[in-house]
Amino acid sequence: MNLQPLSNISTDLRNIRLVATDMDGTLTNQGKFTSVLLQALENLATAGVKVLIVTGRSAGWVSGLNSLMPVAGAMAENGGLFYPSQHPEPVALTPIPDLAVHRQHLATVFAKLQIQFPQIRESADNRFRVTDWTFDVASLTLNELQDIGNICQEMGWGFTYSNVQCHIKPQGQDKAVGLLQVLHQYFPEYSPEQIVTVGDSPNDESLFNRRYFPLSVGVANVLQYANQLQYQPAYLTTAAEGEGFCELSSYILQSFSTPHPPQ
Repeated sequence: MNLQPLSNISTDLRNIRLVATDMDGTLTNQGKFTSVLLQALENLATAGVKVLIVTGRSAGWVSGLNSLMPVAGAMAENGGLFYPSQHPEPVALTPIPDLAVHRQHLATVFAKLQIQFPQIRESADNRFRVTDWTFDVASLTLNELQDIGNICQEMGWGFTYSNVQCHIKPQGQDKAVGLLQVLHQYFPEYSPEQIVTVGDSPNDESLFNRRYFPLSVGVANVLQYANQLQYQPAYLTTAAEGEGFCELSSYILQSFSTPHPPQ
């Protein structure tokens, strides 16, 4: 990766109005939210900067998070559903005509993968999911992850993984596709130059596609996936995980106190 440090950023951050960010490994520190992170989210909201959580976590998890955190909304299952702020009901971003049949198809794919990879185990939150099927990533090597991705593709399914989970998902369902739908429907007033996307792992890769998101930031731990990303973030924080997000938040908030240069 040939990434620019965030300190070298040339974009005027005073124009930023929305931050779309991954959660695990990007907002969390060792799997937890910190008081500093929650304060950073509050500070951004007070400054008029909306934050959208864009995560691979389940619909069940995200429904609760969206109602409890100072954010403008949250997208679940890597682009499968969106929970607008103050709305308990999700908006389907991936149409599923028959949920029971869809879940059965996903279970069948997982069962076939288990034959070849008997060590994989269904994730604890899989029962709370709608559009995708997840299993734990910890027991798998990079080569095995690549093989699983190829097998899923041959069976007509998409596949991605994060630092936490592997996802069997509908083809074409990813964070960028879902986020673009959400931006068009709920935040049409913001141009791409007013949005920053943030992530840390391969399932955030589409958020780093500069064709759609010219300003993207990877927290420092994204470097461990340096050779696995086709699209790379434009900038890199010094700190890892949630501390990296707070670093970005500080840059944005500090820019608001900097006067514009004379015209």
